[in-house]
Amino acid sequence: MSNRVLEVDGASKEYRLGMIGGGTLHGDLTSWFARVRGKDDPNVKIGKEHLAHNQRFWALKDVSFNVDKGDAVALLGRNGAGKSTMLKLISRITAPTEGEIRIRGRVASLLEIGTGFHRELSGRDNIYLNGAIMGMRRSEITARMKDIVEFSEIEPFIDTPVKRYSSGMYVKLAFAVAAHLDPDVMICDEVLAVGDLAFQQKCLGKMSEIARSGRAVLYVSHNMRTVSQLCNRGLYLDTGKLTYDGTVERAMELYGGSSARSVSRNLDEVPRYRDRGDTMRMLAIDFENTQALEYDQEGCMQFRLKCVSHIPEPRLRIRLILQNSIATPIAMTQTEPFEVAAEEEFTKRVKFPLDGIAPGEYIIKLSLIAGTPRGRSTYYDTIVDVSRFIITDDPAVNSGFIWNESIWGEFRLKPLIME
Repeated sequence: MSNRVLEVDGASKEYRLGMIGGGTLHGDLTSWFARVRGKDDPNVKIGKEHLAHNQRFWALKDVSFNVDKGDAVALLGRNGAGKSTMLKLISRITAPTEGEIRIRGRVASLLEIGTGFHRELSGRDNIYLNGAIMGMRRSEITARMKDIVEFSEIEPFIDTPVKRYSSGMYVKLAFAVAAHLDPDVMICDEVLAVGDLAFQQKCLGKMSEIARSGRAVLYVSHNMRTVSQLCNRGLYLDTGKLTYDGTVERAMELYGGSSARSVSRNLDEVPRYRDRGDTMRMLAIDFENTQALEYDQEGCMQFRLKCVSHIPEPRLRIRLILQNSIATPIAMTQTEPFEVAAEEEFTKRVKFPLDGIAPGEYIIKLSLIAGTPRGRSTYYDTIVDVSRFIITDDPAVNSGFIWNESIWGEFRLKPLIME
């Protein structure tokens, strides 16, 4: 028997842009008559342009992938990449414009808070309603009712109309229903972000259990911590096209904006946020002791940072914040304070020892910062993504032990001493 539960074959989805109807027959007729005569639409709001009635937008274009039993798949991409549209196609909420989607088994979807709930019905009645939608008999739902209510943690309110539930209660009940009605494919689109941290961990554990039991999970989230904790495969969507299908680590790197590593970079052209870089600015950086920004575990990074200052500052520092491959800050270090004069262009050579950092890809964030004796800080300039570098794993040093960043973290402690 095949292990495949989902096949997406060349799926595309086209939407029509602009206002479809004016809301009334009279409004639609006057708009149509104005277009026929080549006149301006009288129903368009002042300051707004009317989109042509035939203007189209492809939310998804020729996406193909397969999902097998036991897969926990992360669907990653920036806002507008087509992730939610893809999940709506799989959930059969809408149909693809082109292509075909084949599903073997039941699909449980958590796409938006309260999806599939009737606001006037109680929590208990909605459990029966959702089970019926999935094709389950009443006796099957009743057999699972106790587990669903206990998991949802809202037992005192189970017979209360769901229109009185908070968003967190909605999510708890919706997830409990979807997870306990034996879905072959479970889809979760960012709704766990509403729940509290303890319930998120509980849900992630349940989804992991579902995947281990031979069913499949499709998960969309901007929380890379939960993605790395749950998923064993990653898909990366970019402007409606599937550009990567492979390891979840690489998909997260693409989502985080991993780019080519360069040993020299013009920092003066990098966009800043807020008002950083006006009175003091980083101009360029050159990495001196590397060809490709790859270092051994016990190595030392060296770089020259060229800057300009338009004001005097007696206690300037260069601060380096180390981020992992998904842009989560993990450590900070900085130079000793030094003095700069007004209208001075200066270059500083900096050494950054790398011992203790685990193998993997990292991001450098740099700031020019000054602090007062009372501990207050002034940020003159900040660049979030100065460069990326890799620390390689050396099996000879680790006696064949391969570091897994998602499990062991970004820092490697010194070896234990046995006496």
